[in-house]
Amino acid sequence: MAQSPNPSATKTIAVVGAGTMGGGIAQELVRHGFAVLLRDVSREVLDRAAERISRGLAHEVEKGRLKDSDRQQALARLRITIDWTELGRADFAIETVTEKFDMKALALQTLERQCRPEAIFASNTSSISITRLAATTNRPKQVVGMHFFNPVPVMKLVEVISGLETSPATLQAAEALARSLGKTTVRANDFPGFVSNRVLMPMINEAIFALMEGVAEARGIDEVMKLGMNHPMGPLELADFIGLDVCLDIMKVLYEGFRDSKYRPCPLLEKMVAARRLGRKSGQGFYEYPTGKL
Repeated sequence: MAQSPNPSATKTIAVVGAGTMGGGIAQELVRHGFAVLLRDVSREVLDRAAERISRGLAHEVEKGRLKDSDRQQALARLRITIDWTELGRADFAIETVTEKFDMKALALQTLERQCRPEAIFASNTSSISITRLAATTNRPKQVVGMHFFNPVPVMKLVEVISGLETSPATLQAAEALARSLGKTTVRANDFPGFVSNRVLMPMINEAIFALMEGVAEARGIDEVMKLGMNHPMGPLELADFIGLDVCLDIMKVLYEGFRDSKYRPCPLLEKMVAARRLGRKSGQGFYEYPTGKL
């Protein structure tokens, strides 16, 4: 039988997926004293992530929030790898792969084959059921949701989601880890979209309907929400920042999970994703961006 997770025992953390979220989480972890094993399928992706982490820590030094000696020590705690077997020494693993159930389940199952029985697995999903993901493993009590927000070094919130089988000790370990990074945690139960995206994505989706129906132009819709509702970013601008493909994936999870027409993805959103107009990462969404510039 696996030992109960100890919230204070985590020292080495595996991060699976070196994209924007994985790199941001890895940066926060090494900055706060954890050894990190950052894994992806491509050396090129890993090298880009390591460069972003290096720039991010250098920015902290420039702002006076970090000593240069601490920056160097943080970078020394980062190891990038394409080899799953290296993740076996991790106390805790966070998967940050794309927002698709099958891919996340595969990542967890592969981690299970490599990591020792007491290791905890967290999914950085923003909408997918933790209960379903946990059920694809043989250790559902040690699977938890940790929904970080982008950009991870800046955003202070982590939604911590308990699946039906998640043990109290696993939940506490996830909360302890997030708080050790200076984050505020909010517990959410396992419903589609949790709290954040159950509220946010229908707003974005409705803004896209308003654009499709000609209620106003994109900048007008965003200005109403920024100046009238005091939002820092309009919903269409935010959709571009998140990625329209991600928005569509989340809306599909909400629609399939609740079977309620109010969560039906806007046809314009589906059309733009089909055209690979994904927002900032593709250079074109509801607005145009210099290619490759975030």
